[in-house]
Amino acid sequence: MNCEECGKRPATLHLTKIVNGEKTEYHICEQCAQEKGDVFTGFHNFSINNLLSGLLKFDPMQKNGRESSTSKPLRCETCGLTYAQFSKSGRFGCSDCYTFLGDKLDPLFRRIHGNTQHIGKVPERTGGQLKIRKELEQLKSALQRHVASEEFEKAAEMRDRIRMLEQKMSQS
Repeated sequence: MNCEECGKRPATLHLTKIVNGEKTEYHICEQCAQEKGDVFTGFHNFSINNLLSGLLKFDPMQKNGRESSTSKPLRCETCGLTYAQFSKSGRFGCSDCYTFLGDKLDPLFRRIHGNTQHIGKVPERTGGQLKIRKELEQLKSALQRHVASEEFEKAAEMRDRIRMLEQKMSQS
Protein backbone atom coordinates (compact mmCIF):
# COMPACT_ATOMS: atom_id res chain seq x y z
CA MET A 1 0.00 0.00 0.00
CA ASN A 2 1.37 3.40 -0.98
CA CYS A 3 1.24 6.58 1.07
CA GLU A 4 -2.08 8.43 0.81
CA GLU A 5 -0.31 11.82 0.92
CA CYS A 6 2.53 11.56 -1.59
CA GLY A 7 1.59 8.33 -3.39
CA LYS A 8 5.30 7.60 -3.93
CA ARG A 9 6.61 5.77 -0.88
CA PRO A 10 5.14 2.71 0.87
CA ALA A 11 2.84 3.46 3.81
CA THR A 12 4.60 2.43 7.00
CA LEU A 13 2.31 4.15 9.51
CA HIS A 14 -1.31 3.02 9.78
CA LEU A 15 -3.56 4.91 12.17
CA THR A 16 -7.23 4.26 12.86
CA LYS A 17 -9.01 7.13 14.55
CA ILE A 18 -12.55 6.71 15.92
CA VAL A 19 -14.34 9.89 16.99
CA ASN A 20 -18.05 9.78 17.91
CA GLY A 21 -18.40 6.41 16.21
CA GLU A 22 -16.91 7.69 12.94
CA LYS A 23 -13.88 5.68 11.83
CA THR A 24 -11.08 7.36 9.87
CA GLU A 25 -8.03 5.46 8.64
CA TYR A 26 -4.69 6.98 7.66
CA HIS A 27 -1.99 5.12 5.74
CA ILE A 28 1.07 7.28 5.17
CA CYS A 29 4.84 7.04 4.93
CA GLU A 30 7.15 8.11 7.73
CA GLN A 31 8.30 11.27 5.93
CA CYS A 32 4.74 12.53 5.35
CA ALA A 33 3.86 11.68 8.96
CA GLN A 34 6.66 13.93 10.19
CA GLU A 35 5.53 16.72 7.86
CA LYS A 36 1.87 16.36 8.88
CA GLY A 37 2.83 16.40 12.55
CA ASP A 38 -0.33 17.20 14.56
CA VAL A 39 -2.30 14.03 13.77
CA PHE A 40 0.67 11.72 14.19
CA THR A 41 2.66 13.32 17.00
CA GLY A 42 4.09 10.82 19.46
CA PHE A 43 3.70 7.75 17.25
CA HIS A 44 7.20 7.90 15.76
CA ASN A 45 8.62 7.57 19.30
CA PHE A 46 6.72 4.35 20.00
CA SER A 47 8.92 1.58 21.38
CA ILE A 48 8.48 -1.95 22.63
CA ASN A 49 9.77 -0.74 26.01
CA ASN A 50 6.75 1.58 26.31
CA LEU A 51 4.43 -1.27 25.42
CA LEU A 52 6.01 -3.62 27.96
CA SER A 53 6.03 -0.89 30.58
CA GLY A 54 2.29 -0.40 30.05
CA LEU A 55 1.66 -4.12 30.44
CA LEU A 56 3.69 -4.27 33.63
CA LYS A 57 1.47 -1.67 35.28
CA PHE A 58 -1.35 -4.22 35.34
CA ASP A 59 0.54 -6.54 37.69
CA PRO A 60 -1.97 -7.92 40.23
CA MET A 61 0.73 -7.85 42.93
CA GLN A 62 0.87 -4.07 42.68
CA LYS A 63 -1.60 -1.31 43.42
CA ASN A 64 -2.11 1.36 40.73
CA GLY A 65 1.08 0.33 38.92
CA ARG A 66 3.28 0.99 41.97
CA GLU A 67 4.71 -1.38 44.52
CA SER A 68 2.94 -1.16 47.85
CA SER A 69 4.74 1.00 50.38
CA THR A 70 4.67 -1.74 53.04
CA SER A 71 6.56 -4.31 50.97
CA LYS A 72 10.28 -4.09 50.32
CA PRO A 73 10.90 -3.66 46.58
CA LEU A 74 12.30 -6.73 44.83
CA ARG A 75 15.90 -6.12 43.87
CA CYS A 76 18.38 -8.25 41.93
CA GLU A 77 21.24 -9.13 44.28
CA THR A 78 23.77 -9.09 41.45
CA CYS A 79 23.13 -5.78 39.66
CA GLY A 80 20.64 -4.07 42.03
CA LEU A 81 17.87 -3.64 39.42
CA THR A 82 14.42 -3.22 40.99
CA TYR A 83 11.10 -4.30 39.51
CA ALA A 84 10.14 -0.63 39.11
CA GLN A 85 13.29 0.03 37.08
CA PHE A 86 12.60 -3.06 34.95
CA SER A 87 9.04 -1.90 34.30
CA LYS A 88 10.32 1.47 33.03
CA SER A 89 13.06 0.14 30.78
CA GLY A 90 11.66 -3.28 29.85
CA ARG A 91 15.17 -4.70 30.10
CA PHE A 92 17.03 -6.81 32.62
CA GLY A 93 20.29 -5.55 34.09
CA CYS A 94 22.01 -8.95 34.18
CA SER A 95 21.37 -12.66 33.71
CA ASP A 96 20.37 -13.08 37.38
CA CYS A 97 17.49 -10.57 37.23
CA TYR A 98 15.11 -13.22 35.91
CA THR A 99 15.79 -15.36 38.98
CA PHE A 100 15.23 -12.56 41.50
CA LEU A 101 12.23 -10.96 39.75
CA GLY A 102 10.78 -14.28 38.53
CA ASP A 103 7.75 -14.38 40.86
CA LYS A 104 6.52 -11.03 39.58
CA LEU A 105 7.22 -11.94 35.94
CA ASP A 106 5.06 -15.08 35.82
CA PRO A 107 1.73 -13.18 35.72
CA LEU A 108 3.15 -10.95 32.98
CA PHE A 109 4.23 -13.92 30.87
CA ARG A 110 0.84 -15.59 31.38
CA ARG A 111 -0.91 -12.43 30.20
CA ILE A 112 1.31 -11.94 27.15
CA HIS A 113 1.94 -15.53 26.06
CA GLY A 114 -0.88 -17.45 27.73
CA ASN A 115 1.58 -19.67 29.61
CA THR A 116 4.88 -19.59 31.47
CA GLN A 117 6.40 -22.52 29.57
CA HIS A 118 7.23 -22.82 25.89
CA ILE A 119 4.86 -25.30 24.28
CA GLY A 120 5.74 -24.66 20.63
CA LYS A 121 7.34 -26.89 18.06
CA VAL A 122 10.90 -28.17 18.29
CA PRO A 123 13.09 -28.49 15.17
CA GLU A 124 13.53 -32.12 14.06
CA ARG A 125 17.30 -32.14 13.61
CA THR A 126 18.18 -30.39 16.88
CA GLY A 127 15.35 -31.36 19.18
CA GLY A 128 15.66 -35.15 19.44
CA GLN A 129 16.73 -35.23 23.09
CA LEU A 130 14.29 -32.46 23.98
CA LYS A 131 11.37 -34.36 22.46
CA ILE A 132 12.31 -37.49 24.39
CA ARG A 133 12.54 -35.54 27.67
CA LYS A 134 9.16 -33.94 27.04
CA GLU A 135 7.60 -37.32 26.28
CA LEU A 136 9.19 -38.74 29.46
CA GLU A 137 7.59 -35.96 31.53
CA GLN A 138 4.19 -36.70 29.99
CA LEU A 139 4.56 -40.43 30.57
CA LYS A 140 5.61 -39.95 34.20
CA SER A 141 2.59 -37.77 34.92
CA ALA A 142 0.36 -40.33 33.18
CA LEU A 143 1.97 -43.05 35.30
CA GLN A 144 1.12 -41.11 38.47
CA ARG A 145 -2.50 -40.70 37.34
CA HIS A 146 -2.84 -44.41 36.57
CA VAL A 147 -1.34 -45.41 39.93
CA ALA A 148 -3.61 -42.95 41.76
CA SER A 149 -6.69 -44.36 40.02
CA GLU A 150 -5.43 -47.94 40.63
CA GLU A 151 -5.14 -48.78 36.92
CA PHE A 152 -2.07 -50.91 37.44
CA GLU A 153 -2.00 -52.55 33.99
CA LYS A 154 -1.88 -49.16 32.27
CA ALA A 155 0.66 -47.99 34.84
CA ALA A 156 2.87 -50.98 34.00
CA GLU A 157 2.67 -50.06 30.28
CA MET A 158 3.70 -46.49 31.12
CA ARG A 159 6.58 -47.77 33.26
CA ASP A 160 7.85 -49.95 30.41
CA ARG A 161 7.68 -47.07 27.91
CA ILE A 162 9.51 -44.82 30.39
CA ARG A 163 12.29 -47.38 30.78
CA MET A 164 12.59 -47.77 27.00
CA LEU A 165 12.89 -43.99 26.49
CA GLU A 166 15.42 -43.64 29.33
CA GLN A 167 17.56 -46.35 27.70
CA LYS A 168 17.27 -44.55 24.36
CA MET A 169 18.45 -41.29 25.98
CA SER A 170 21.42 -42.95 27.69
CA GLN A 171 22.55 -44.54 24.39
CA SER A 172 22.60 -41.28 22.44
